[in-house]
Amino acid sequence: MSVVSFNKEKTMQTSEPTVKTVPAKPVVAVVKPLSTTATAAAPLLQKRGAWAATAKRVFEWLLPPVTGLLIFAAIWATVSALTQGLPGPVKTWQSAVELFSDPFYINNPNDMGIGWNILNSLKRVATGFALAAVVGIPMGFVIGRYAFMSRMAAPIISLLKPVSPLAWLPIGLLVFKAANPAAIWVIFITAVWPMIINTAVGVSKVPQDYMNVAKVLNLSEWKIVTKILLPYVMPYMMTGVRLSIGAAWLVIVAAEMLTGGVGIGFWVWDEWNNLNVEHIIIAIFIVGIVGLLLEQCLVLVAKRYSYE
Repeated sequence: MSVVSFNKEKTMQTSEPTVKTVPAKPVVAVVKPLSTTATAAAPLLQKRGAWAATAKRVFEWLLPPVTGLLIFAAIWATVSALTQGLPGPVKTWQSAVELFSDPFYINNPNDMGIGWNILNSLKRVATGFALAAVVGIPMGFVIGRYAFMSRMAAPIISLLKPVSPLAWLPIGLLVFKAANPAAIWVIFITAVWPMIINTAVGVSKVPQDYMNVAKVLNLSEWKIVTKILLPYVMPYMMTGVRLSIGAAWLVIVAAEMLTGGVGIGFWVWDEWNNLNVEHIIIAIFIVGIVGLLLEQCLVLVAKRYSYE
C-alpha cells in the first residue's frame, strides 16, 4: 500500500460523521374511553348476562318434568277419547276447580266437602303412625341391642310382616267394635314393621369399638342410647319412618273404603256409587300429592336432625 492511498483512507475515516446514540424514551400509551355510554353499559351487560344464566338454569330444571307431564296429559287425553265414560284432563280440571271452590261445606254427615275428608284421613294416619312410632322405634332399639331379643322376635316378625294390612281389619273390627279405631289399627300394623326393622338394623350396625369405649367409660344405658346409638341409628330410623308414612297413607284409602265414615277412601267409594269418575281421578291426584308432601316433610325433619 502506498503512502498516498493510506492517507486517503485515513482522510475518509476521519471525514465520516459521528453517530450519537440517543436514549429511547418510554412510550406511554394513553387509552381513552370511546365514550361515557360504553362505560355505563358494562354493569348493565353483566346483569343481563347473570339473568340469562339464571333463566337458562331454571329452563333446564323445569324442562324435563314439564315435558313428562305434557306426555302424561297427552296419553290421558288419547285414552279418554277412546274410552267411553272416562273424562279427559280438561273436564277433570274444570271439575276440580268447582270442587275446591268450597272444600269445607257440610250438608249432612254423609255429604261433606273434600277438605273435611282429607283432614279426617290425615287425622287417622297421624294417630296410627304416632302409635307405630311409639311402639316400633323402642322395640327396634331393644331388638338390635340384645341378641336374645333379636332371635326371639325374628320368627314373629318374619311371620307377620308379609301379611296384607287389610287382613288385619276384621281383627280390628272384632276387638274395637268400631270402624274408626279399626282403621287406625290397620294404619298402625302397616307402619310398625318398617320402623322396627330399620331401627334394629341400624343398632346392629353400630361399631363394636364404640360400645367398648362405652364400657371403659362405664356409661349408663341412657347415655349409650342417647350419645352413641341414637346419632348412629338416626339415618336408618328415618328411612323406616319414611317407608312407614308412605305405606300408611297408601293403605288408608282401602281401609276407609271398607269401614266407611268420613275420609278420602270413603269419598272415593261414594263417588264411584254416584258414577262421578272425575272426582275419583281428582282423589287419586289428592292422594299422590298429599303423600308426596308428607314424605318431603319427613325428609326435611331428617335433614334437620341429621348428625352427619
